[in-house]
Amino acid sequence: MTREQLETHQTLIYFAAVFAAIAFGLLATDAARHVEALVTPAIAVLMYAMFLQIPFLDLRQGLGNRRFMAALLLANFVLVPLLVWAATRGLVEHPAILIGALLVLLTPCIDYVVVFTHIGKGDSRLTLAATPVLLLVQLLLLPVYLALMLADNSEVAISIAPFVEAFVLLIVLPMVLAMLTSAGARRSRWASGWNDAWAWMPVPAMAVVLVAVIGSQIAVVLRDFDRLLPVIPVYIGFMLLAPVLGLVSARLFRLPVAEARSVTFSAATRNSLVVLPLALALPEDMRTLAAAAVITQTMVELVFELIYVRAIPALLRT
Repeated sequence: MTREQLETHQTLIYFAAVFAAIAFGLLATDAARHVEALVTPAIAVLMYAMFLQIPFLDLRQGLGNRRFMAALLLANFVLVPLLVWAATRGLVEHPAILIGALLVLLTPCIDYVVVFTHIGKGDSRLTLAATPVLLLVQLLLLPVYLALMLADNSEVAISIAPFVEAFVLLIVLPMVLAMLTSAGARRSRWASGWNDAWAWMPVPAMAVVLVAVIGSQIAVVLRDFDRLLPVIPVYIGFMLLAPVLGLVSARLFRLPVAEARSVTFSAATRNSLVVLPLALALPEDMRTLAAAAVITQTMVELVFELIYVRAIPALLRT
């Protein structure tokens, strides 16, 4: 199989990984529980693989598209947070679920959104170039949003330490290593070969992360499914309304069709894999249910992404 074939079939690979993870998590519960320890390192490897695909040394052109960046930031850090605040007001009596929902819905995706944007005929290169900005802004603003939206809920205690740890281990370290690797590839044949080999890794790394995340948590999700029921309408409502906000933002800045599709996908696709370690770092009485709420969002989102890749190109035509 060539790398192009691997990328072409990546959606099928991801769904196969999801089903394999569900089977593993339900049929080998004890073993699956231990897989939780692999979640953070697996995500770090995924981020390194993804960052290697970003032309860090040639980002000026992508980041210089000010209208695209403005639309992307408006959608993800103004319009979507307002939607999240309104949608989660009904969860204030369920603090663990509330914090899980806020963690995942307030953070735009920086990994497989590139995949779905490409399949949905958006400008995936611009989306990829914007990844470092999205990462930095969401890690800076997430504690602020949480403080504002949880101000009336004294049952939820948020520590800044997990955010700092996640930022360093999952963002800074992989990004710095990827930048050094990319710089070395221009001068060293060995580093260039290493770069070429890792170009194969984003798809299998994503599949491994899905298996680790869902496999380790699916038993908890099903065990607590009745307690998670209040959040499911919130996720469905978000998946229906968030693309509309992305489209509104794109229209405000009069973006071309491919760029408008990119903003629409970004507004609707969330960063569940990266925020899961934050949910798992919550106080013991909340972490299990909060993590289950994050995983539930991932499963709802994957179903809607299959709809998006057909609906968004149909609604946003050239």
